[in-house]
Amino acid sequence: MSELLFAAAAGLPMAAGWSLHALRLRHRVEAARRDPLTGLLTRDAFAERATKVLAGGRSAVYVIDLDRFKEINDTHGHAAGDAVIEATGRRLAEWAAVNDATVVRLGGDEFAAVARVLSLADLSWTLAELTRAIEEPVMVDGRSLTVGASIGAVAYDPRTDDVDLSALLRLADEQMYAAKRSGADWLTAVDLTAQSRTVNGRRAGRAGTSGGTEAAA
Repeated sequence: MSELLFAAAAGLPMAAGWSLHALRLRHRVEAARRDPLTGLLTRDAFAERATKVLAGGRSAVYVIDLDRFKEINDTHGHAAGDAVIEATGRRLAEWAAVNDATVVRLGGDEFAAVARVLSLADLSWTLAELTRAIEEPVMVDGRSLTVGASIGAVAYDPRTDDVDLSALLRLADEQMYAAKRSGADWLTAVDLTAQSRTVNGRRAGRAGTSGGTEAAA
């Protein structure tokens, strides 16, 4: 019996070492799934979680692009721009926690989200709350900096709609671009039919498409 107890005691440091190693590995894996500036999910992690949200019931997909962000970068420098992006990410994370949403930083000053919605009225209320949160001033080195947001949204119901996350992001992006051009805070798709041409799987005119130019941010 004493030999068994000795063997078990001798194994405790090894077990503790493996537990610590496993914990560190989990932390590294989780860090790799997060954007280093905002702490939001990366694209792959977002796609995995967002697909599950969409399969679970009536939802909405949002694409969010900041307005006047280039002006802040040009006037106050990239450090100020990073501070605005970081603050936006924090606000989106807080909004996500309240609305049980999944959020991603797509890159630059563009973000996307997926959240459950109960109705079109619920979607409109959520868009208003999202806009209000993003447009709160950000204090940087004693200066109050304010950006706007152009948001595109599309509603989805797995019982009747047969499109994937990529197509929904494409539709929401189209509405975001239309909102930016019209000066509206947000626009929602009336159906699941794309209104503009697709190049390389993206809306014509987006960065990364042949011969296209983006609207000014």
